[in-house]
Amino acid sequence: MTQGFLLFATSIALFLFAMVKLNTCVQRLLSARVREYIKYSVRRPIYGLITGVISTIVFQSSSATTLLTVGMVSAGIISFYHSLGIILGADIGTTLTVQLVAWKITSISPVLILISGTAWILGRGAVKSVGEILFYFGLIFFSLSLTGYATAPLKENSTFLAFFQETQNPLLGVAIGIVFTGIVQASSIPISILVIMGHQDLVSIDNALAIVLGANMGTTVTAFLAAAVSNINGRRTAVAHFTFKLIGIIICLAFLPLAIPVFQALSKDVSQQIVLGHILYNCLIASIFFFILKPVASVIEKILPGKAITLSLWPEYLDEGCATDPDEALEQVRKELLREFSLTKQMLSDAQELILSYSRGRRRDIHFVEMVVDNLQSEIARYLNRVSCSALSGKASQRLFAFSAIVDDIERIGDRAVNLAVLAKYKHKSKADFTSHAEVELEEISRLVFKNLTDTVAVMNQGDKLLIEDISDRDTMIHTKIQDAIQNHLIRFRLGTCKAEAGPLFVDVLINLKRISDICKSISTNFENLD
Repeated sequence: MTQGFLLFATSIALFLFAMVKLNTCVQRLLSARVREYIKYSVRRPIYGLITGVISTIVFQSSSATTLLTVGMVSAGIISFYHSLGIILGADIGTTLTVQLVAWKITSISPVLILISGTAWILGRGAVKSVGEILFYFGLIFFSLSLTGYATAPLKENSTFLAFFQETQNPLLGVAIGIVFTGIVQASSIPISILVIMGHQDLVSIDNALAIVLGANMGTTVTAFLAAAVSNINGRRTAVAHFTFKLIGIIICLAFLPLAIPVFQALSKDVSQQIVLGHILYNCLIASIFFFILKPVASVIEKILPGKAITLSLWPEYLDEGCATDPDEALEQVRKELLREFSLTKQMLSDAQELILSYSRGRRRDIHFVEMVVDNLQSEIARYLNRVSCSALSGKASQRLFAFSAIVDDIERIGDRAVNLAVLAKYKHKSKADFTSHAEVELEEISRLVFKNLTDTVAVMNQGDKLLIEDISDRDTMIHTKIQDAIQNHLIRFRLGTCKAEAGPLFVDVLINLKRISDICKSISTNFENLD
């Protein structure tokens, strides 16, 4: 029994490890593609549903998709209403993993691991990356095959057989599923284990379906954990997810006695019956709520009142119909550049706060807002390219080339803000606190950099060229203060008054702030040269 328990625990740990690594690899390889899908998911609810299904199949985890969705809603990348379709799609996508287990893909997982592992080790470029992804994909199913070996001896345990094969109170099964999934943060684990036990005739469909329902409800724990560091819209998404699952469970428990004979008639295999129950439950939820998402969103917004800003992924000012009128088109570009700049300004403000007071939710929001900035950069650049095909006057040509440089400069400020957020995370994790003198120096430099950013926005918005000289003078002052701060830090380091690990972080933060000020000066200079 001890050996079986250790093997069972090891298989779960291996599953979670493989799932996390697969998730990381997929995001690293397909991050650009995922961003493209997200852009389209907000167009119509059906696109959100499809995005949720595809994302969960790729990540092999509805929890990963739910975490991503709650984070994007909190950051304002997508609205609360549009997040509901993605959540419903994620619930459907998670059924594929369990179906693959029922088809006994676990039996060929060693072959998949061997082939993909070889490609990972010996391959180059895309072959190596795909090999790594398939390796962890195979490892997921190999870990599930280990649970089969761990549970096989239970055929001889009469107590275990009596509990899982004799009809129990469905609420007990629901509770088991909720607790198990809440602990491991993945509904695929308990449901896949039930499927494997079904192959071995260790569980009856009567008890298994109740646990499946509970496992599905258990996935809401992940959403609530993400909502704990989210704004009001993130919390609304978590509540909506819980509401979907709860109403689905109530309906399914009411009709459970009628559903079981139907599953038994559709398949003689208990494992496939379990899969059918899992699929039907999630499809039932989607079919009920998909057509009433707006009323559901309105009700939850009344239950959880509050305002949250939703950022548009798409340009708000660029009119394709005006692209042939250079003067009008370039004025629209200027407005869109200001919108892009306002987002990077907020990113920098949040990043500066993170350095002194770390918040996981704020750091996550910075990364998500970067998605909007990157998308605006590509859309503005595309629009400018189209405008360049028109007959341009000398003044219009000058503005077009200036805007082409500025759109990249603004995006670079966003990148620097992300760098500061990453440094803040590392500072928090390593407990590399700055000295009080360093914090005073950093606060003064940060204030000057932010003032340069604010004045640059004013130059772009109002054409106030008197501020350009102020920006240049302030940039020189920032350079001097950063040099002084680095020298002061070296003195503190020699005297042993600051932590060794804080030094490189302090310098990196200063360098990023310096680069942001330099970019502000570059943008203002581009405007100064315009007629």
